[in-house]
Amino acid sequence: MGLKLMRRSSSQKSQHRWKIKVFAMMLFVFFFGTLVLMETQYNRIRMLALISAPQVQNPKIAFLFIARNRLPLDIVWDAFFQGDKENKFSILVHSRPGFLLNKVTTRSAYFLNRQLNDSIQVDWGEASMIQAERILLQHALMDPLNERFVFLSDSFADTKEGRYNPKMDPIIPVQCWRKGSQWAVLNRKHADIVVKDEILFPMFQLHCKKKPLPEFWRDQYVPPDTSKIHNCIPDEHYVQTLLAHKGLEGEITRRTLTHTAWLILSSKERERKGWHPVTYKLADATPMLIQSIKDIDNIYYETEYRREWCTSKEKPAPCFLFARKFTRPAALRLLNMSALGLYHEEISNV
Repeated sequence: MGLKLMRRSSSQKSQHRWKIKVFAMMLFVFFFGTLVLMETQYNRIRMLALISAPQVQNPKIAFLFIARNRLPLDIVWDAFFQGDKENKFSILVHSRPGFLLNKVTTRSAYFLNRQLNDSIQVDWGEASMIQAERILLQHALMDPLNERFVFLSDSFADTKEGRYNPKMDPIIPVQCWRKGSQWAVLNRKHADIVVKDEILFPMFQLHCKKKPLPEFWRDQYVPPDTSKIHNCIPDEHYVQTLLAHKGLEGEITRRTLTHTAWLILSSKERERKGWHPVTYKLADATPMLIQSIKDIDNIYYETEYRREWCTSKEKPAPCFLFARKFTRPAALRLLNMSALGLYHEEISNV
């Protein structure tokens, strides 16, 4: 009897030790599994954070030039871009098909080979101008670092009535019709909208055409009474109307960064000469002129009878960064003044 009790006690102790080992093993597996799960979850959250975090570093401004051939003031732009020490910009040029920007056609290294290879023939006052803008934006959007898109031109007019063509309705209702400057600045969201638009652009191609002005008569038929012809300049309406059509006017500032002084002519003079901005010549190119443009801090909109004060980050600011139109001698004179330290403006102020 005593032997049986001893064996039974020994067996119970052995089973008890086995249960402890099993429990300890299960506890170890549980804690180890918990650690693995926590590590997996941590890595997953870390990866999601990396993916969702903004990847854009050193955001850039894309300067988009529309030119016939070479840029006549490329040496001035060269001095402007030299103010950037951190690679804050990219340059794209839309010129006539087949034109190359090489060491023969440009004196600035910034413009070498910056022409687009899929450019089109552009005619002033035609929808081909906004097609060129769309092509420039399409290329500029390929660089994920480009966050602002500035339209510029080398030397490529404004009536207050008769531009909207009722044939655009209902795709483009008159309440969405807007007018602005070709020299606009877009952010990436708005640039993407312009490139993807397949609704308004065809309407502009069909129904937004320039009125035959005297300097374009040549071989064109001109009706006896041109007053009833719609004088629609596509590049002054397309982007503004598209963004209004998308309900995005609250996201834009309704002004341009490029200063232009327009000729004030009588009706007969306008009919004879057309609409042209003032061209600054050699004698006009003075530090006083540049300072007067930089000092402009408000714009009066004649058609709306209102004045708008220019601001940046809710603080008063100059209205313009660029100005046109300057002859080459005038531009070179200003460049020489800049080299002498009479005035200087760096791209870092953009």
